[in-house]
Amino acid sequence: MTSSGTNSGADPHLPSAESLSPAWELLLPAAAPARGRGRALRSALREAVRSGRLAGGTRLPSSRELAADLGVSRGLVTEAYEQLTAESYLRSGRGAGTWVSEGVRAAERPVRDRAPGAEGARVDFRPGTPDLSLFPRSAWAAAQRTVFGRLPHGALGYPDPRGLPELREALAGLLARRRGVVADPERLVVCSGVAQATTLLGFVLRDEGVVSVGVEDPGSPEHSSLFAATGLGTVPLPLDDEGLALAPLERSGVRAVVTTPAHQFPTGIGYSARRRGELLGWARDADAVIMEDDYDGDFRYDRAPVGALQGLDPERVVYTGSVSKSLAPGLRLGWLVAPAALTERIVARKRTMDLGNPVLDQAVLADFIVRGGYDRQLRRCQRAYRERRDAMVAALGEHFPGTAVSGIAAGLHIIARLPTRYGPEDVFLERAAGAGIALRLLSDCGTDGSGDGGLPLVLGYAHLAPGDIARGVAALAEAWRTGRTGSG
Repeated sequence: MTSSGTNSGADPHLPSAESLSPAWELLLPAAAPARGRGRALRSALREAVRSGRLAGGTRLPSSRELAADLGVSRGLVTEAYEQLTAESYLRSGRGAGTWVSEGVRAAERPVRDRAPGAEGARVDFRPGTPDLSLFPRSAWAAAQRTVFGRLPHGALGYPDPRGLPELREALAGLLARRRGVVADPERLVVCSGVAQATTLLGFVLRDEGVVSVGVEDPGSPEHSSLFAATGLGTVPLPLDDEGLALAPLERSGVRAVVTTPAHQFPTGIGYSARRRGELLGWARDADAVIMEDDYDGDFRYDRAPVGALQGLDPERVVYTGSVSKSLAPGLRLGWLVAPAALTERIVARKRTMDLGNPVLDQAVLADFIVRGGYDRQLRRCQRAYRERRDAMVAALGEHFPGTAVSGIAAGLHIIARLPTRYGPEDVFLERAAGAGIALRLLSDCGTDGSGDGGLPLVLGYAHLAPGDIARGVAALAEAWRTGRTGSG
């Protein structure tokens, strides 16, 4: 490669590095320890091209000039130019100098964060988020220290795709004791939350020839999108006061259905004992599978939680749950308890999907459960969320008199049906948005039951302190009274 400053055949109107900025300013990282200067120079040149600081068509200094500016050997610069030319960041020609390639696309914007959230909202009443400030940082850190001290080197290899044996054993005991699940550790699969459990089941059902899955209507929109990702369609099935309505389910012809029987999302009802029995009878008669999403089954405030549906027929029900509501969704730790007929196929799909969940996180959760930390965390959350539910109901009664709150006293959200005088729906939402208040309508989750009258909202409260709930509901009422909108 020719590294001289000669520029014969080059366009004199194109910019040069010298005309844009001194070489030493562009390549400060090259001021590195002697052994690392070559690597630092190559890295700095790449970054300057990628970021657009050295645009396509820019002529670089000769190797002699750049070496003098940086106080390094000419050979080091020559090697850097040659390496980046081989990588297509630079181009060169005999007697024409060294130039930045035109084909390199510079970064156009910083890395974006697409985590869910209500950007700019003063108060976010949307459901589904626990109070992340309740995460037991000290206890979790202690469990991490314990695990790091005793975990053998061999445990850091690829794990059993079902999960670490000690975590599966700990979860089996926990689920049997708290939720009445028939939980054989050999049939328990640790997953990246209920989302992965759903897709694992979806792939296995599709391989068996299933083409569609029944979903509750109204229900969680995520169920339909997750099954769609596995190639399955979904059939919305209506609810009645006892749970999933049986006659439409029987007429649908589906061989699999998703349910949230402990605390239906979003209506908040608990499936009746009669409906649970009828649903299991349907599954046996239709040779069908029920997926039970027990997303917040531990949080019942007026009585002991009703046991899981799976405990009544573990060969017809795929039980799923996670720590997303009890600890934090960012941990991405959940579980699936499979019927014997599906276990090996689910495990095989889990193996090809990701080779298993992170070992250290599993070991920490196992230790946390065994030492009683998880039970203490559940009690702490139950106290906090019961207080916040009461605060939400009281605030609605004060600022929106006549509001009907439906569903059992459980979970992290309520259904609040505001009187019809607060409609129409679009005007109410516009005024709420103008006040910086994020809401979710029941209609966002499917059929909204608006024929019953009123304006039905799904209001989350678990992530808000009681005082913030009271102030947020008051601000919502004020926004309605004053007629403030997003444009005003």
